[in-house]
Amino acid sequence: MEWFDRVVLGTLRGLMTAARDDYGVDPVAFLVIYLASVPFFYFSIFRMIRALARRRQQEIIVWSAVFLGSTAAPFIYVLFFGHNLPWWVYVVIALLIGQGVFSLVRRLTRKPAAQGARQEPPRDGS
Repeated sequence: MEWFDRVVLGTLRGLMTAARDDYGVDPVAFLVIYLASVPFFYFSIFRMIRALARRRQQEIIVWSAVFLGSTAAPFIYVLFFGHNLPWWVYVVIALLIGQGVFSLVRRLTRKPAAQGARQEPPRDGS
């Protein structure tokens, strides 16, 4: 097990120190934010599905915003507190957040189907 401590954990410690010193991003803080947002992420999915099933538009908006916030929270931390990051990191973060906003807006502006518009499947022999 000594090789595991020396090789694997030593490499991880080196990467964490480099991220902290070079980019100003604390990997432990990122991990804590990421793990703290997980319950909000899953609960917002549950509540969004429930609101969609009950056709409650206001609840859909609220829980979609919670979903977006919990998804983007760790990346917003990197965006605000990181420095000297490569340009492509900003592009990736912007694309992730932009895609989330686009999906949220598209879902919220979609018109719900009319309740009476359901068609029954054709019956055999009719």
